[in-house]
Amino acid sequence: MPILFGILRGVTAAQEPPPVPSQTIRLNVDRVNVGVVITDAKGKFIDGLVRENFQVLDNGAPQPITEFASIDAPAQILLLVEAGPAVYLLQDVHLFVADSLLQNLAAADNVAIARYNDAPRPVLDFTTDKRAAEAALDGIQFNLGYGDLNLASSLNAVLGWLAPVPGKKTILLISSGVDTSPQSAMQSARARLESGDVQVLAISIAGPLRAGKDANKRNFQKTRETFEQADAWLTALSEATGGRAFFPENGKALEEIYKQIAAIVRHEYSLAFAPPVRDGALHTLDVKLLPGAKAPNDKSPDYHISHRKAYTAPKPQ
Repeated sequence: MPILFGILRGVTAAQEPPPVPSQTIRLNVDRVNVGVVITDAKGKFIDGLVRENFQVLDNGAPQPITEFASIDAPAQILLLVEAGPAVYLLQDVHLFVADSLLQNLAAADNVAIARYNDAPRPVLDFTTDKRAAEAALDGIQFNLGYGDLNLASSLNAVLGWLAPVPGKKTILLISSGVDTSPQSAMQSARARLESGDVQVLAISIAGPLRAGKDANKRNFQKTRETFEQADAWLTALSEATGGRAFFPENGKALEEIYKQIAAIVRHEYSLAFAPPVRDGALHTLDVKLLPGAKAPNDKSPDYHISHRKAYTAPKPQ
């Protein structure tokens, strides 16, 4: 099982220099990971495909697939929860129905939890213990003030945490989408997501707050323009990774979305290939199903393919 927050000891004690290993073994492990979700015309997830069904294109050129993990491979899901007043006011609607997600994950899937406002803070390391995850969500402390909500800056930090974690990786972002990060951090986060191997699935927690009477009751002072910008930002962040953004208006809709997210992370194929050149440049990615590719017992292979669109090649040695 991967250990996420143990890696953070050097982050929380930045003044201490990292230990120098007594031996160094250098391996050529350059690879590009691509998570792929296949659905049919009705949105049903497609199981049963194999490595030979896929083709990966780097800048339009086909590449040999060096590693392939089917949908049965365990997933790593990091729940990144906005710890501001919006989630505090609606935690009974949003976080307490998260068990719909946890109960529908596979037993081997790992879950970690972090919260953010001005910066991300770990809450629970990766674990397969879904009850521990439920308890950790229940114990999150929220900031009731209207301080910083540095979403992009927090994503940049979390992407660094996840970099050494192998396998299928997903950030489930539970957020209003409001971002007080500097513009440079926002540009960096989007670029890293576009070229990284982490899928982002975003759930907006702003729906009930802008729905007329609820917004007045909660006294949550946000303008329509602010919400529109926040929604666009959540959509951009998720789509950059081949993921999706969801905008539920009530608890019932949210419960169904959590179930759908559990299905998405359980139905992701993981492909990898060796970068053909070391030029340090941004390369476009495309994934296709080869002619004749068809899941068992599927009579209408009209498929939709979701995946990230780019990666940054390693720099020349």
